[in-house]
Amino acid sequence: MVKTVLVTGVSRGLGLATVARLLADPEPYHVIGLSRSFSPTYEELVKSSGGRAEFMAFDIADLAAIPQMITDLVAKHGAFWGLVNNAGIGMDGVLATMHRTDIEKVLAVNLTAPLILTKYVSRAMLSARQGRIVNISSIIASTGFHGLSAYAASKAGLEGMTRSLSRELGKRGITVNCVAPGYMETEMTKGIDVHQMASIRRRATLGLAEPADAAGAVAYFLSADAARVTGTVLTVDGGSTA
Repeated sequence: MVKTVLVTGVSRGLGLATVARLLADPEPYHVIGLSRSFSPTYEELVKSSGGRAEFMAFDIADLAAIPQMITDLVAKHGAFWGLVNNAGIGMDGVLATMHRTDIEKVLAVNLTAPLILTKYVSRAMLSARQGRIVNISSIIASTGFHGLSAYAASKAGLEGMTRSLSRELGKRGITVNCVAPGYMETEMTKGIDVHQMASIRRRATLGLAEPADAAGAVAYFLSADAARVTGTVLTVDGGSTA
């Protein structure tokens, strides 16, 4: 049976790595990737997937459009096996001087959008009595970091959602889990001060995790091996928070 998985934020980084990992998996996944733009790297994945991956241009910040988008996808593909809430923004700034619209944007994209996406995707999962929901959090949710108060709040909220929702959906065979990556060598970390990054790298005893490492954790939560794992947060950070 083909297992359809919806992954958000696939243009680069962890989202892109997750789709690549799922396409390499022996499980018969069909992946629908959502992102604002169709990046050349994801386009190459789609072309080489043999029809197992597709792209849909969508901005999850458009909260009002999410219900109809999910309704259309379920009508076309049936109930999803998996949802990976990966899309997010890492806008930083000292809270005292951060503009309110920036705070609202971080919370909308990182927390409200995953809540709404999960609400509508889980409806079909409930009818099918099976499914996997994986939320992408961050070690910042538990460790904190200067200039990332709004981001930390959004990711901590995502972890709280994961724990509570796992209890709501568990009786119908649906698992809800979180992957919390540490700092990775991605576009989101390129703007961090070079001295801060040097300190971050020193903390990671195994070296900074790569997107493929976190993608492996996502694939685990989607697999049969994780059928009895729910409401948990799996940290992938090279030992930074040990």
